[in-house]
Amino acid sequence: MSTYRNAGLFVLLSFLWGSSFMAIKAGLEFLPPVLFAAIRYDIAGGLLLVYAAATSDYWLPRTRADWTVVAVGAVFIIGLYNAFLFVGQQGVTSGVAAILVAMNPVLATGFSRLLLPSERLGLLETVGLGAGLLGVGLVARPATAGVVTADLLAPGLVLLAASAVALGSVLVQRIESELPTVGMVGWSTVFGALALHALSGGLPSESLSDAAFTTETVLIVGYLAVFASAVGYVIYFDLLKQLGAIEINLVSYTVPVFAAISGWVVLGESLDWLSVVGFLAIFGGFILVKHEALGERLAQ
Repeated sequence: MSTYRNAGLFVLLSFLWGSSFMAIKAGLEFLPPVLFAAIRYDIAGGLLLVYAAATSDYWLPRTRADWTVVAVGAVFIIGLYNAFLFVGQQGVTSGVAAILVAMNPVLATGFSRLLLPSERLGLLETVGLGAGLLGVGLVARPATAGVVTADLLAPGLVLLAASAVALGSVLVQRIESELPTVGMVGWSTVFGALALHALSGGLPSESLSDAAFTTETVLIVGYLAVFASAVGYVIYFDLLKQLGAIEINLVSYTVPVFAAISGWVVLGESLDWLSVVGFLAIFGGFILVKHEALGERLAQ
């Protein structure tokens, strides 16, 4: 029974996080991108802190290490990731954005090797990193030869989003904090939302007067904050305990499928065949960089 339960939750998480790319794309018609991200995490942060307080005795940061890990999460995993993602999604489809974000586990492995000189990339890991970068090139290739810079800006920002969350994840693992993950994510979300508000307020391209608070806006923000964020993270924490980090990483490669499907159904978006090939190359890169850990799990 637990196998079917975990599989069902895995598919549900993939749907929630995949469809969030479609919801972001739809919501960008009504809200400036960084302000949009900030409002989403205002709501999600409050809900996650309530969940943390209800499920953990240790959810308030107590030590310098606790506050450091919260700060890293707020800056990299929430702030920079969402700022780059929401701005970048103005110029790419839901499916393409999700595929580029799927580079996160591959980039995280590269960052961990750079920050830990004792852990060098082996031959297979190097090939895997190269395969992932090749996949990015296929997905983010310019559509026309005459406007290369414009064509590459949006996918480049989404790739920066993936890089930010990958670097943040590695830095969080290096900090010796005893704060449980649920507490760290809750507080990081709250402070990350504040950082996004500050960034939005400092951008001349963003203004509250440009926001259109319609019924569609409320529904989109509510879906992203409550279901894709709060409910999604609760499912993620549950599966992390049941399956472990390696298996839950695979959600990065089911999310683009649901992002592409929801983008096609709701927004009429499509993926070309080179983007699909690029996605397969990124997934192949993940298999190569994680081959040792995946082999151990399969052996068990």
